Amino acid sequence: MTLTGQSLIAGQWLGNSDNGEFKAFSPAHNVPLETNFFNISVNELELSINEAENAFLAYRKTTFEQRALFLDCIAEQIIVLGDELLTLTQQETNLPLARLQGERMRTVNQLKAFAQVLRESPDSPMGLKVIDEADNSRQPLPKPRTELNYLPLGPVAVFGASNFPYAFSTLGGDTAAALAAGCPVIVKNHDAHPGTGELMARAALAAIKICAMPLGVFAMVQSKSYNISHVLVAAPAIKAVGFTGSLSVANALKATMVKRYEAIPFYAELGSINPQIILPNKAREQGARIAQTLCQSMLMGNGQFCTSPGLWLVPTGCKGFEEEVADWIGNSLSDTLLTPSIIKSFKYATSQRSNMDQVSLLAKGKLEHDFHANAHVFACSVDTYLATLALHDEVFGPAALIVRYENEQQLLLIIDKLEGQLTASLHGTQDDLDSAQCLTEMLQYKVGRLITNQMPTGVEVCGSMNHGGPFPSSTNVRSTSVGTHAMLRFLRPICYQS
Repeated sequence: MTLTGQSLIAGQWLGNSDNGEFKAFSPAHNVPLETNFFNISVNELELSINEAENAFLAYRKTTFEQRALFLDCIAEQIIVLGDELLTLTQQETNLPLARLQGERMRTVNQLKAFAQVLRESPDSPMGLKVIDEADNSRQPLPKPRTELNYLPLGPVAVFGASNFPYAFSTLGGDTAAALAAGCPVIVKNHDAHPGTGELMARAALAAIKICAMPLGVFAMVQSKSYNISHVLVAAPAIKAVGFTGSLSVANALKATMVKRYEAIPFYAELGSINPQIILPNKAREQGARIAQTLCQSMLMGNGQFCTSPGLWLVPTGCKGFEEEVADWIGNSLSDTLLTPSIIKSFKYATSQRSNMDQVSLLAKGKLEHDFHANAHVFACSVDTYLATLALHDEVFGPAALIVRYENEQQLLLIIDKLEGQLTASLHGTQDDLDSAQCLTEMLQYKVGRLITNQMPTGVEVCGSMNHGGPFPSSTNVRSTSVGTHAMLRFLRPICYQS
């Protein structure tokens, strides 16, 4: 299937070289790929916004069953893309084929999960309707009948992620949740995998036509121009923004959104170091095994998961732990990261840590090519960690920091200084966990998901999942970007009184 390099707007493929063009990049070969992708013009972007606003008038009136059929159809059309989708995405990301196959099915199942939620509660999202009946006999005044229900917000802007080309991108969780809520979507595709975004947009367009949905209900825009993103979030017709990416880009978009006359929600999932706390008895009994699983978790996707474990709190003198880490990491092979800029940032961050006083490089993996990233694990004391703010930052890629603690009081000091996190894990025996109530109580106020004796990588798509957390892990502590409750971000309450 030949790529157009264009943007999908109101059912049409638009774009040419007038506004500049860019190419996808092959991480595996460290060279640009062949296809040219065209930067969308401001006029074309404004057309997509206007079409989304017009589509909202019709789409918000669709029944829950019609939306469910639409979401199911999108899922089916993703499967229809076949191996061509996987092949192209692998070229653009160098992510392993098995990983992409799994992520594709996760994306399909996300869409189907929202469809199922709509069918289970056909007159109210998530069954949230609340009715208080009238009481005409109440004194001194009669009580009116009131009914609480929910309405879709309007057109939503979604920014695709670099590290999840399916599940957090063009037809990922934000898009599925907004469409389920009754909101048209304009996706700003990530320039790390533009061809993947185009194929996914073709799946959406096929479903739009099959289900007779308004053409403006979904748009996918291609651009490497930062200005386009700011024009999109500033547009008065946009009523919410879903974003997955870096804190610096999120802050720039927030600065633009603050200037809007109408304030709108900005649902951004940013980053996290996902602390792993190994408690004393567990460390003594299973130190080497935990070291293995931590290394495996950190090396998944070469460290490019938002839930990658980046901070390991380990009791001093944990027998076999550091030796096992050094062995695992020392024998690990380097691999690519998603973009040259991510590689550059990773190498800068690891170089900075290598030159810090009181921070030791415990182990690093074999570097096969200069354009690869090899795993790094550093170590320091509690005092050094608390005194060095740069050690609290996320290093996106295969890197972790071991902090050696002496007692629970030191653990509490570290937890107190942590910024908001997506996840944290406690690894302990039952006796450890019973003795760590103060730690658990404090830790839950720092995270969006608290895990016991499991690794943080892997996020289950279900009704009880929360993928978010206190700032700066996300910008809204009351919402999740994974699971069926994500739909609530794109709804607003309304009360009917009679």
